[in-house]
Amino acid sequence: MGGWLPLLPGSLWLVVLFVVPLLGLLVTSLSVPQQRFGLELRFAWNWGSYFEVFSRSGAVLLRSLMFAGVATALAAVLGYPLAWVIAFRGGRWRGLLLGLVVVPFFTSTMMRAIAWTSLLADEGPLLHLLRGLSLAHPLQLLGLLPQGRLLNTAVAVVGGITYNALPLMVLPIVVAMERIDPALLEAAADLHASPAARFWRVVWPLSLPGLGAGILLSLIPSLGDVISPRLLGGPNDRMVGNVVENLLLVQLQLPQGAALAVVLMLIVLLPMGVWLAQPSRGDWLGP
Repeated sequence: MGGWLPLLPGSLWLVVLFVVPLLGLLVTSLSVPQQRFGLELRFAWNWGSYFEVFSRSGAVLLRSLMFAGVATALAAVLGYPLAWVIAFRGGRWRGLLLGLVVVPFFTSTMMRAIAWTSLLADEGPLLHLLRGLSLAHPLQLLGLLPQGRLLNTAVAVVGGITYNALPLMVLPIVVAMERIDPALLEAAADLHASPAARFWRVVWPLSLPGLGAGILLSLIPSLGDVISPRLLGGPNDRMVGNVVENLLLVQLQLPQGAALAVVLMLIVLLPMGVWLAQPSRGDWLGP
């Protein structure tokens, strides 16, 4: 019994701050307003809010999954090599490099998004650079620069989400790589394995738990991002978090907003459940 006592404070904290609010969302989503324009609700096992969510917000849910998925994939492509350099080539600069990775967390998400609006503006430095390098027209043909703009586009939203997700991707991978025993790499070298073979046979499989954790840590907050679509995207680039905010705070449609929040919660909990169901060794992609 005494071994479980250290879990009690954290468990109570999770129950109070996660389970109870989630139950409140469930109750609200199954309720109906007592008055047409009132905020008082009556619990009635009303599943109509969920049917309305899927009929009216299905496209937004798909868009959110697409934006978050693309941003997470980009963060993995950019973050894995960076984590490898920090873990194996950082040397005495490793602490500084890790500090630079987490520097964006020193400011709020709102301030980072506002900085991106200046960077991506029509007369901003990034578009000037692309035009100076004669890359603007090819990117426009590829659909990455719609109407010659970056701001208020889906590309800007994905870029902003990727920027926010990158530190969350890098840190777990660095931790996983730092736990790799150098003796394994030395043994592979003694067996005349090339650097590429040492990477694919030793580093890559042993770093997969960190990559899996980074994907989850990046994907989950990306799905509920509110700031990036609002400041960097256009009217057709809104994500599910923006719709929930509008339903709850503007339209005051509490059951519909709560139902959409529950659906988003289930979408977030699904990959987390898959992750937790894997063996404790963390080999989440296979034996």
